[in-house]
Amino acid sequence: MAPKVVFFDAAGTLFDARHPIGESYARIARPYGVDASADAVAAGFRRAFHNAGGLAFGPGRPPAELRVMERDWWRAVVRESFRGLGAFADFDAYFDELFRFFGDAANWRADPEAAPLLRSLKRAGIEIGLISNFDYRVYALLDGLGLAGFFDSITISSEAGWAKPAPELFGAALARHRATPGQSAHVGDAPHLDVAGAEAAGLAAILVEPHAPERVAVNGRIARVASLAAIPEALEKMPFP
Repeated sequence: MAPKVVFFDAAGTLFDARHPIGESYARIARPYGVDASADAVAAGFRRAFHNAGGLAFGPGRPPAELRVMERDWWRAVVRESFRGLGAFADFDAYFDELFRFFGDAANWRADPEAAPLLRSLKRAGIEIGLISNFDYRVYALLDGLGLAGFFDSITISSEAGWAKPAPELFGAALARHRATPGQSAHVGDAPHLDVAGAEAAGLAAILVEPHAPERVAVNGRIARVASLAAIPEALEKMPFP
């Protein structure tokens, strides 16, 4: 039996930044007076992102308030990423440029297998959803990358009020499809967020690992695939009621 719905993570799974995050942060920072290496900025970003609370504020908040909270969350992460790496001549101007940069689909690229995969799932009658720890910019990114039209639902942490791996985020997405966890699967690239979160919520989970030793490896309701193109094969081997 096929799943009723398959959910996908966004960044890192269906699309990724055209250039490493640390490289872009560092390059854009130089005109603002900070000349730090990409490696140092990347390390600072990983530390800041790991230590930040979840990007999760809703539900029930008006959109305008959420947009402010999302920017403030990212502003704090970016500021912390550069701790000890220099002083900005105008940090606010730097952050504004950086926030716009990562909100522009031209600075991201879709996995070439993403659209063909999503199209094949839709043709098979499977509903498609997005579950992401992202902010509102994901809507424009999906549109600009030619992926928006495939989704029956989009659930992002900043609007839902929970961030992966919280099972409540998956529950909110399931409710939009009137689907049970047993009827559903989630695809992502992060074991601690996507696999652990899906498993805690009762969904089947598929981990995308580009350097996996096997094209498809299935163990019950957990699978590992080497690419997005291998997902239909994994779904065929996984149990769904």
